[in-house]
Amino acid sequence: MAPDRDRESRTEAPRQPRFRLDQPLPQRRRMLPEYDPEAFGRLSERIARFLGTWRFILWMTATIIVWIIWNVAGPPGLRFDEFPFIFLTLALSLQASYAAPLILLAQNRQADRDRVQYEQDRKQNERSISDTEYLTREIAALRMGLGEVATRDWIRSEIQDLVRDLEEQQVLIRPDGARGRDPGDR
Repeated sequence: MAPDRDRESRTEAPRQPRFRLDQPLPQRRRMLPEYDPEAFGRLSERIARFLGTWRFILWMTATIIVWIIWNVAGPPGLRFDEFPFIFLTLALSLQASYAAPLILLAQNRQADRDRVQYEQDRKQNERSISDTEYLTREIAALRMGLGEVATRDWIRSEIQDLVRDLEEQQVLIRPDGARGRDPGDR
């Protein structure tokens, strides 16, 4: 039986699609809207930063004072929130209910940044300690090596010892610097 006939006679099972790891998967449709968490985080930090300023407190105070004055002393037909100021209370509660999570989100982002900064500082400190230990070992090795190096005073003392030895052997040195012969030299 030829290999071609054998191949034709077999029934091939349907192949499942192979997933390629070098190509991204197609986008799936999502029911929820997509948002950029980084942009939302930056916005929440800006809002939290604004909520913590005197300017916000002054604007909020001025708004509340104008609101109360308008609804107490304003024309009766244009008042929109009578004395118990229920709408004002609702607005302030709504503002507080949005401000608190935004402030917490901003604090969480700051804590994440601090954690990353602490980790980088810790790694830098480890490198500094390692470098300091290496330099300490090198300085110790240099000190040990310097103990074996000839110093100027040691060289002077050795030269003086050699001069004394030469004088003891009575080497004749002429005044012009040329060496003469000892009577025993031949």
